[in-house]
Amino acid sequence: MQIDRTDRRILTELQRDGSLANSALAGRVDLSESACLRRVKLLEQAGIIERYTAVLNPLKIGITVSFVVRITLKGQTDKDLGAFEQAVCRVPEVAECYPTTGESDYMLRVVARSAADFERLHSKVLTKLPGVARVDSSFVLRPVVKHAGLPLD
Repeated sequence: MQIDRTDRRILTELQRDGSLANSALAGRVDLSESACLRRVKLLEQAGIIERYTAVLNPLKIGITVSFVVRITLKGQTDKDLGAFEQAVCRVPEVAECYPTTGESDYMLRVVARSAADFERLHSKVLTKLPGVARVDSSFVLRPVVKHAGLPLD
C-alpha cells in the first residue's frame, strides 16, 4: 500500500494520541469522518497500523530502574537462537529484545522495581535462559530520547 501525505498526517496524529476519536482525528487532518475512518481501516488492514496501546508512566506503577542487557549465547544454531527467543518472550520484565551484531547476540531492555529485583531477575532468570553463556548489563541513568513514534517525513 502506498501512503500519501494525508495518510502520513493521520499516522502522525495517531502516534501522538492513539485514543483519538475518529471525529477528532478527522478534524485534525481535514477530512470528513467517513473518509478518515476509511483511511484508518485501510492502514490497519495493510498492517501499517499494527495495534493501539497505552504508554504507562513506569514510576507510577513501581518500575524504578531500567537496564540494558547484552546476552551472548553458547551456540549460534537456529535451534539455539529459537530456544532463547521463545524463552525470553516469556519474561515479563523484558520490555524489548533485539538480535544484534557485534560482541553479543542479543540486546534487551529490562525493567525492574528495584536494584534488588533486578539482581533476582539476573541470577534466577536471565542467566538461566536457554543457551546463555554471558550476561552483561548496564544501569540506565535516565531516558534522553523516549518516544514510540516513527519518522514519517
